Amino acid sequence: MKALKPRICVPICARRAVEIPAAMERARRAADMIELRLDCLTADERNIARDQMPEWLHQFGAPVVLTLRAPEQGGRSEVDDEARARFWMSLHKTPSDCFIDLELNLAQRFATQDLSHELPFEWNRVICSHHDFAGVPADLEQIYKRMVATPAGILKIAVQATDATDCLAVFRLLERAQRDGRQMIAIAMGPGGVATRILGSSRGSFLTYASLDESSTTAPGQLDATDLRELYRIDQINPETQIFGLIGRPVSHSLSPHIHNRAFAAVGLDAVYLTLEVLGAGQFFRRMVRIETRELDWNLRGLSVTSPHKSAVIDSLDWVEPAAKEIGAVNTIVVKQNELHGYNTDAPGFISPLGEKFGSLRDARCAVIGAGGGARAVLWALRKAGARSELFVRNVAAGEPVADEFGTGCYPLAEADFAGFDIVINATPLGTKGAHDDETPAVAAQLRNVRLAYDLVYNPLETRFLREARAAGCETVGGLEMLVAQAVEQFKLWTGQDAPVETMWAGAMKALEKNSSTRNVSDLNSQEP
Repeated sequence: MKALKPRICVPICARRAVEIPAAMERARRAADMIELRLDCLTADERNIARDQMPEWLHQFGAPVVLTLRAPEQGGRSEVDDEARARFWMSLHKTPSDCFIDLELNLAQRFATQDLSHELPFEWNRVICSHHDFAGVPADLEQIYKRMVATPAGILKIAVQATDATDCLAVFRLLERAQRDGRQMIAIAMGPGGVATRILGSSRGSFLTYASLDESSTTAPGQLDATDLRELYRIDQINPETQIFGLIGRPVSHSLSPHIHNRAFAAVGLDAVYLTLEVLGAGQFFRRMVRIETRELDWNLRGLSVTSPHKSAVIDSLDWVEPAAKEIGAVNTIVVKQNELHGYNTDAPGFISPLGEKFGSLRDARCAVIGAGGGARAVLWALRKAGARSELFVRNVAAGEPVADEFGTGCYPLAEADFAGFDIVINATPLGTKGAHDDETPAVAAQLRNVRLAYDLVYNPLETRFLREARAAGCETVGGLEMLVAQAVEQFKLWTGQDAPVETMWAGAMKALEKNSSTRNVSDLNSQEP
């Protein structure tokens, strides 16, 4: 498969024509190309933009895609086929580095009516496009054949991905286009399609779209252009690049790509880490992971696993370390030759900060709030360290099987008084930014006379639980320490090298600062039953 030099195209969706030149200049800093989304303008503003277009294109000096998207294809204004056809025919003659995005029906119409001698653009610079925001259409092959039958120089198909396995159809399209000698842009939109945006160029895609920032995305799942280039190092990805990823649901706001990609760069490793939204672990492993059954030729070397798959993945592995078996959860997978090996780095990641605070945990009294996958790792690690644990949950009947498995008592959270405990651990998502924001599993009155409160939530850094604990006079530990500590262990398992810990910390902190106003769900994502 031939890898192309990555082209990052940044869409501009200005509301007024006068705003476009400044937006083009901002986009130039991060983009190889820009797309002017003319459907973001009213008809009057669009006409103004059309008349100013020759000057803008001349001054910009880089490739530009002009798009007037139909509403049913994701357009931002009500403009029908007739109005769009008239607009394209009224366009001034475009330069050789200007591309025109025509939906399939318009491309077919122009070709059928034999308007080639009247068109203000050349067919070799037409992007014939089709978008499906409902999913991956069953007739994708037929859509591709209809596009190939047009004179368009470039074909574009974008589909909605609800699962990482939906990317397979997109990657197959790229392979088909290369066999047919056609230029192709193929993208899976949404969180499930991130792999196509990062890996597409290395698999032959003509370009990939990215936004200037999170507030200016024009399609689901678009990544930040600067992140594509500096974090994912898209310019360096090739067919031999080692691929690592995080599987779970949801995963789109994970800090792990910021931690691991910066670590790979720091040690000079040709590797990339991406998020993989996965609905069913079994299907994902069969179609994308296991060498004997997978439908994708890629250099997959390892995976992180988050909720809700930490227990479900065990059945898909060839070997599981004893500790992960006892915990009943795997959060790290290493591809070793043709085998999949499972580990749990949550447990050592959790213990690491406590070792610095307490030294020995033997006989320490610990209260664990929650009974999900993260809580299981916490209970196992505390038992291994010789601590005495009790489980506190909202639903005692649902929590008792976990408590019985780890030999602890199980008590209702609503009636809890934690006075006398050395450590209280929040292993629920309560307090997570964007999901449970200002919620807390315990307030100051419940935490008095507790030595240390430990919150596994890492965003925000200052959760309400930690604020309540400090008000009660407790020492505190936040979830970011565990997140980085478990990532350090993952890095060692995947690479056999010592992890650049300071770089990983810096990556996590930089991402938190950048995304301080956006939702971010903890990788641990532990949930009460």
